[in-house]
Amino acid sequence: MKRVAVIGAGWAGLSAAVRAVDAGHEVALFEMSRRAGGRARSALDGPEERDNGQHILIGAYIETLALMRRVGVAPEQVLRRSPLALIFPDQTGLELRQGAAVPAFVRAVLGAAHWPWRDRLALLRTALRWRLSGFQCDESATVEDLCAKLPASVRSDLVEPLCVAALNTPMSQASGRVFLRVLQDALFAGHGAADLLLPRAPLAQLLPTPAASWLEAQGAQLHWAHRVQRLKRDSGHWMVDDQPFDAVVLASTAREAARLVEDIAPSWSQDASSFSYEPIVTVWMLAPGLKWRHPMMALRCSATAPAQFAFDLGALGGPTGCFTFVVSGASAWLAQGLDAVVAAVRAQARTDFPGHFLDDACVVAARAERRATFACTPGLKRPAAHIAPGLAAAGDHVQGPYPATLEGAVRSGAAALALAAQG
Repeated sequence: MKRVAVIGAGWAGLSAAVRAVDAGHEVALFEMSRRAGGRARSALDGPEERDNGQHILIGAYIETLALMRRVGVAPEQVLRRSPLALIFPDQTGLELRQGAAVPAFVRAVLGAAHWPWRDRLALLRTALRWRLSGFQCDESATVEDLCAKLPASVRSDLVEPLCVAALNTPMSQASGRVFLRVLQDALFAGHGAADLLLPRAPLAQLLPTPAASWLEAQGAQLHWAHRVQRLKRDSGHWMVDDQPFDAVVLASTAREAARLVEDIAPSWSQDASSFSYEPIVTVWMLAPGLKWRHPMMALRCSATAPAQFAFDLGALGGPTGCFTFVVSGASAWLAQGLDAVVAAVRAQARTDFPGHFLDDACVVAARAERRATFACTPGLKRPAAHIAPGLAAAGDHVQGPYPATLEGAVRSGAAALALAAQG
C-alpha cells in the first residue's frame, strides 16, 4: 500500500483516485473548488443549479461508462442512448440506424436524399480511402485539408458539425490526424460506438458527486477548496503542502500543473503552459410548446449564425420548453462580447424555428467556458504523462490520441495512477 495524492477532482482526478482506492492505496484528493467535476460540472447559477455547458458522450466512451458503474451510477438511467443523428431544422441530415457501424454508415449516406448521388458516392469513396489508409494522414494536415475534395454540402452538413463537436476547433485549424482517430474509434468502430449518450440528469450526478461520495465511503481524504501551493521532493517522498506521499497524480488544469512543477520539470512546465484554448458558449432559451423529434438538433452556422447544435432539455428530463444552443470553437464570436453572441444566437433561433423564440425574454441564461478545451491543432505538442519518478500528470491535455474529451480525461487518470504508483 502506498500513500497517494491526487491533485484535482475533475474527471481525470476522480478516475485516478478511484483506481488508487481499488489498488489498495491510501488516497488524499485535493480540489481547489468546493465541488468535483472540473470543466464538466454542475454549479449554482443564481438560485438554480445549472450544468456549465451541454456535454455529449458517445458509445465509444467505454472507460467512462465503466467508471460510472464502479461508483454506483447506472449509465442507462442517467444517459439517453440513441443512434447518431445529425438532423437539421428542415429535417434533412444524416441518421444512423442500429447495427454494425460500417453498414449503418453506408446505409445512412445512401439514404441522405438531400444530397445528390454524386455527393453521397464521393463521401463513401473518401471514407473508404480513410479506412484503407488506416485512418492516417500527414501530421500537418488540417481537417479542411483532409476534406478539401469533398462536396461543399458534405463538408457543411457532416464534417463541420462532427469536427467542432469532437475537437472544438474550426475545420481550418483542427488536426486532421486527431479527427481521423475520432472517426475510427466512433463512426467506424464496434456496434453502438457512435451512439449518442445525452445526459438526462445534471452532470454532477453522472460522475462527480457519486465518485466523491464513493471515495469518502472508502476512507479517502477529500480536501475541498484547497489550492495546493507547493509540490517538492524531500527525503524520498513527495511533499504536497508539507504532507508526505509516496506517489502524486497531478490532475489539475494544465496551467496549475505547470505552476506546481516549474522548478521540478521546467521543460514539462513550459509545454503545459503553452496551450491555446477554444471557448464554448451555451445559451439557455425558452420556447413553450416546442418539442423536437430528436433531443439534439444540428444547426447550420454562418457568419451571422454562431450555434452548431441545440438540445431539447424537456426530452432529456429537464423542464419542458427549455433549450440550449451551443457555440463551439467560439473564440472569434466571443471576441465581440458575450452579449453579441447571445443576440446572434437568439436571431438564429428565430430564423431556424419561426414562431417560437419570439422575444428577448426567451433567453434565461448564457455562459462562456473560456478555456473549455485546448485548440486541437496539427502537430500540437502535449506534455507527457510521466513527469518524474512517482509523479505523473492526468487530464485531457496530456499526450494521447484523442482531443479534449471526458473519455480522454478518464483514461489519462487511470494511466497516470499506474505510472505514479510504479515510483
